Amino acid sequence: MDLSAHPDAHPDAQAYGKLVARSPLVRRLLAPNPSAFSYTGTGTFVVGHGTVAVIDPGPDDPDHIAALIATLAGETVSHIVITHTHMDHSPAAPALQAATGAMIVGCAPLVLSDDGPRADAGFDATYAPDAVLADGDSVAGPGWTLTAVATPGHTSNHLCFALAEEKALFSGDHVMGWSTTVVAPPDGDMAAYMASLRKLLDRDDAIYHPTHGEPVTEPQRFVRGLITHRKQRENQIVRLLGEGTTAIPAMVAMMYAMVDKRLHPAAERSVLAHLIDLQAQGRATPTNAGWQLVA
Repeated sequence: MDLSAHPDAHPDAQAYGKLVARSPLVRRLLAPNPSAFSYTGTGTFVVGHGTVAVIDPGPDDPDHIAALIATLAGETVSHIVITHTHMDHSPAAPALQAATGAMIVGCAPLVLSDDGPRADAGFDATYAPDAVLADGDSVAGPGWTLTAVATPGHTSNHLCFALAEEKALFSGDHVMGWSTTVVAPPDGDMAAYMASLRKLLDRDDAIYHPTHGEPVTEPQRFVRGLITHRKQRENQIVRLLGEGTTAIPAMVAMMYAMVDKRLHPAAERSVLAHLIDLQAQGRATPTNAGWQLVA
């Protein structure tokens, strides 16, 4: 995770409450929830005109929800579409549904295990879709079609959505426009994340609309860069293990020395995800003191 820009320095920081056109079919309303993890905030997308879909309505923030409802006055919301169930993406869905009568569709609720949800503290336990979309399933309205693209990794239930009419992909948190993606076990899975990135390389999307950050206008090149970055992080971990650095906090202190220390706990989760992947490859194993390479 290489987070170098501060959200307050970005011009979008002053755009809250305004529905801004991104393309003939796509508009965005920015939620006022900037942070070190969400950049300038959650981008809620409106697809179509007249009868529309809303993608990732955002956090349970009364001001954002009121602004979203107000800006959609005179239009019909047919679908509320959810990429994944982190707290900055899905919690506004019930209030928007109550105001519009739209169906909530998209990712599946996260699976609960015997010891609780396979997720981190940011998971929306109230999420209850009217319909779960699997890879290749679509919803449509006048002049627009959204097709689910399963992209697990950041979360196990993550979906992107392809807008065929503009060869666009709403990439959620799988590909962000300002930072690399945090992959946090136990729900986040590095092997699945890498496979999902490679899956995008087989597509011919012309543009990505991430939930956080600016549009990605050279998606193939961008995704190849993300894959290279993750392989570089994996190689750094292997090198540090070989040099005798076995504890994750010590690895992060060296690997992310130039990154805001507030983000080091999240970086530790991504390093753990890499180590779990290396373990599955038979290249590393946990010890009482941390991790070590497999001889």
